[in-house]
This record gives sequence, structure tokens and C-alpha cells, in this order.
Amino acid sequence: MRVNYSDLHKTIAALTEGEDDEVALMATVACEVHHSDDRFDWTGFYRVTAPELLKIGPYQGGHGCLVIPFSKGVCGAAARTGEAQLVADVNAFPGHIACASSTQSELVLPVYNRDRQLIGVFDIDSDQPDIFTQDDVTNMQELLRIVFEK
Repeated sequence: MRVNYSDLHKTIAALTEGEDDEVALMATVACEVHHSDDRFDWTGFYRVTAPELLKIGPYQGGHGCLVIPFSKGVCGAAARTGEAQLVADVNAFPGHIACASSTQSELVLPVYNRDRQLIGVFDIDSDQPDIFTQDDVTNMQELLRIVFEK
């Protein structure tokens, strides 16, 4: 099953309407996105909790790393650069952190609040190599804007 982004955006917009608690929003997004596509093995957030530091937030899937500095891994790169990280082969990514040995490809997007402050990153892992596309990046960025920048 592949995600239907139009339906996913509508569902998440309806579920999160009127909610401003970031953790509640993250939990809802992680759940809905995770169950929307068979490619997604781990789906969740790492929250900015201190300067240059991410800590695990709401997620779906097996355990995740508890702490990730901005200087490490794909999640750190997204937080550090403010740019989406579309990684076809995590084993070829310098400094990749293997929170789960099954992960082959990864998509990580920075998450901003309405004041354009970085509040975390949204991480989607797959056990399939080179599975994410630019369409995934564009649609996930729009979804995050709808939910967190309103």
C-alpha cells in the first residue's frame, strides 16, 4: 500500500484542527503517517530539547535512539542544515547512526513552529533501499507546514 497524500493531508488536518500542543500533534502525525504506507518501518519525531540536541519524541515502530546531537547522523544533518535529508542508502551516509540495523533508506525533515523556530525533525525509516522520492519530500513538507506552522 502506497500513501495517498491527498487523503493523508485531509485526515491529519481534521484530526489536529484546533490543537496546539506540539507533543499531541507529533503523536498524531507519527501514527497516521506510519500506518499510511507499507514502506514506512519507523516513523517519528526527535525534539529539540537543548542547544544542538535532539531527544526521542512520539513515534511508531521499534525503539529509536534516545539522544542525537545535531553533529551526528541523518537526523542531526536535517536539524543542523534545516534541509530535508533524502537518503537512498543509509550505509553510505557519513556518520549514520544505526538505531535499527534493518534501516536501509531514510527521509528526515526539519519541523518548524509558526514562529519558524526549529522544534525537531520528522524521521521516516524503511527497510527497503532507495525507496523515498522527491514527491515524498514535497508532500511531507506540506503536511508538516499544515500541522505545525498554523
